[in-house]
Amino acid sequence: MFYCTEKRSWPRKIFSGIQPTGSLHIGNYLGAISRWVDLQNAGENVTYCIVDLHSITLPQDPGRLQQNITLMTAALLACGIDPKKSTLFLQSDVRQHAELGWILGCLTTMARLGHLPQFKEKSSKLKDIPLGIFVYPVLQAADILLYKATHVPVGEDQVQHLQLAQHLAKIFNTKFGITFPHCHALVSEDLSNRIKSLRDPTKKMSKSDPDPKATILLTDSPNIVAEKVRKAITDFTSEVTFDPENRPGVSNLITIHSLMNGKSPEEICSSNTDVDTGKYKGRVAEAVVEHLNPIRKRIEEYLQHPDYLRQVLEEGGHKAALLAEETLQEVKDRMGLGRTGTR
Repeated sequence: MFYCTEKRSWPRKIFSGIQPTGSLHIGNYLGAISRWVDLQNAGENVTYCIVDLHSITLPQDPGRLQQNITLMTAALLACGIDPKKSTLFLQSDVRQHAELGWILGCLTTMARLGHLPQFKEKSSKLKDIPLGIFVYPVLQAADILLYKATHVPVGEDQVQHLQLAQHLAKIFNTKFGITFPHCHALVSEDLSNRIKSLRDPTKKMSKSDPDPKATILLTDSPNIVAEKVRKAITDFTSEVTFDPENRPGVSNLITIHSLMNGKSPEEICSSNTDVDTGKYKGRVAEAVVEHLNPIRKRIEEYLQHPDYLRQVLEEGGHKAALLAEETLQEVKDRMGLGRTGTR
């Protein structure tokens, strides 16, 4: 049976998630987490998830994964996520994510998933491709739809995965009746999504980069930050000028500097005409250290209280599970799943 998809008004809800695969770096912080905090503090209805089920698409050491979950929780709180204003939880604590993921997987096709860019990129580097690499965008869609999110903060590289969530919501609504809203991408238009690797400024800064000098972690000491910035790849021109296309290395440093101190790239360039790029790196390092030091210290403090971090995730998981179960039961009822007369 097919149902019409008449328009319906949905309350604004925001969902986003992050993998617990190592310490946050400044690209994560500036491009995602600081936006999460702004949305939270603006009074939005926000749900944030540490997506540990997504992290196991590639092999994980169990002990290290637990450490990373703890570290990620501490880092999110240190950056300003407030459990009293946001719902913060661990994905694997809410079983409905996996269950809705299976249901949505039965509504899509291999051809659709095979065309997603991140599958092509990741599978090209693997001899044996785990099934999770192929189907994780469906779980990602379940993450979003389970909370009936209307808006999702994403980077430009994730827009196509959000389109899959939109596609699956439309398919479900058409076949079984209006259940899910159309989710919209919240793509930042500022410089925050343009943080590049310090060692290869043509690539995005990444937690998985094999070169530890390519990323600045929130947990890095001032000396380590200064060393990484000092060794950042620039070019042979001494002037401090902002030209991302022709001078990606120094432009990346200017972008980082701009986001750390709130000044525009033009203001930064005009105030650094008295130094060459070598000395300018020192000023960038100072700005980064000044901005990150309070966060790094708060992370260290939170890590001294693991019971509190577990409590935050437990309480957030309980809140999330109540919402998730409500949605899942609606999905099951519409599809005819479950034992007759149990609901």
